[in-house]
Amino acid sequence: MTEAVPVFSTPSPKIRRVGLDRPWAWLAAGWGDLRKAPAVSLGYGLVFALAGFAILAVVWASGISAERYGGFFIVLPLSAGFMLVGPIMAVGLYEISRRQAEGEAVSLAVAVSAFQRNPAQIGLMGLALMLFLLFWIRLATLIFALFFADNPPDPNNFIVEVFFSAEAIPFLIVGIAVGAVLAALVFAISAVSIPMLLDRQETNVFMAIATSFAAVRNNFAPMAVWAALIVLFTGAGLVTAYLGLVVALPLIGHATWHAYRDLVEQDG
Repeated sequence: MTEAVPVFSTPSPKIRRVGLDRPWAWLAAGWGDLRKAPAVSLGYGLVFALAGFAILAVVWASGISAERYGGFFIVLPLSAGFMLVGPIMAVGLYEISRRQAEGEAVSLAVAVSAFQRNPAQIGLMGLALMLFLLFWIRLATLIFALFFADNPPDPNNFIVEVFFSAEAIPFLIVGIAVGAVLAALVFAISAVSIPMLLDRQETNVFMAIATSFAAVRNNFAPMAVWAALIVLFTGAGLVTAYLGLVVALPLIGHATWHAYRDLVEQDG
């Protein structure tokens, strides 16, 4: 008889099934972590909020200077795309929560360098999310061209013509539907994978993604609520010209850590 060998070199993690009320508990725990280290958490959020605002400001300014609607439009998928790369941007917040749970000191320097706990695997996950972002921007550009190529919106009345005109309704329906499908896929692979890569340095990106899929599949209703809360808080941060992200990003980041700890058994 031939010898059987395991697929993975480490034991496969196990997923807990949780109740529909757990996302609120994760938010409460995340708020508690933020309050324990407000300067570090809010400072981390401020760094990424300013970076995002600066990128969008440059893109918007380039559209104005070139007098082209394309520069304006890229702002839309870039803003929505923040939700696709948000999980990797929050890796430092996961580290703050992890260290607080262990009773260790936290600092902004520690948070920024958190990826060093598992650099290769976290880097691969970051690359995957960046590819999703680029794919989304490409898709959004094609959708925009499909609906507006023959009659591009006036740069001076861009927001009204794209969001508040009857002619734009089909564009918005298709764009939102495509974006929602892509966002759901990213959520499924990243819901607990990045905190897991940070927490378990022996874990590889394939096991982390498989675990994240399993967590979403086995807790579909609670995870749907959790995804909706992430969209709600992140959207609120975006519509305030990224200022709201100073609080929203740390809150969601810390809460995501507690979601991971709640969903994935720690003896796996």
